[in-house]
Amino acid sequence: MVLDVKKIEAARSGDKDMFAWVYDTVAPDLYKVALYTLGNPHDAEDAVSETFIEAYRGIAKLRDPASFKFWIMKILSARCKRKIKEYIKNRAHVDIEDFAANLADASDTGGDAAQRVTVINALGMLTEQERLIVSLAVVQGYSMREVSAITGSPQGTVSSKLHRALGKLRKMVEQE
Repeated sequence: MVLDVKKIEAARSGDKDMFAWVYDTVAPDLYKVALYTLGNPHDAEDAVSETFIEAYRGIAKLRDPASFKFWIMKILSARCKRKIKEYIKNRAHVDIEDFAANLADASDTGGDAAQRVTVINALGMLTEQERLIVSLAVVQGYSMREVSAITGSPQGTVSSKLHRALGKLRKMVEQE
């Protein structure tokens, strides 16, 4: 998705209507990344909402309006990491069945339902970080450099984790 830089500049200048347009344009992509990463629709919605609150407060400081989507994905990534740390701290776990059911409902890609469920179940076997990297690189189409910057991990680490995660997914899907 390509965002209108003029509208982002207007939002950066304080135009609330333009910020609402930016929100409506970017929110679905942010939600998909958050849902793939966190595996819980409620937490994904919270992460996206918190991301937009933080973005609204900080958009005046955005240096390059053309990098808005990258900037907001970085904010979302930080929110998701905090939530994952909270999961670990509270010893909570992602309910994979709930994740799969909600992700299948949210999917707008069409295709064979059984195949989608297989892929969703395979995604559930990945670590949270692997899901984040896969969702940013594969679902959203970010480059390894961009994923590295968003996640705060070295580019080589991101590349190798993506390679391993895709290998795991391929193996799990082929076994079905």
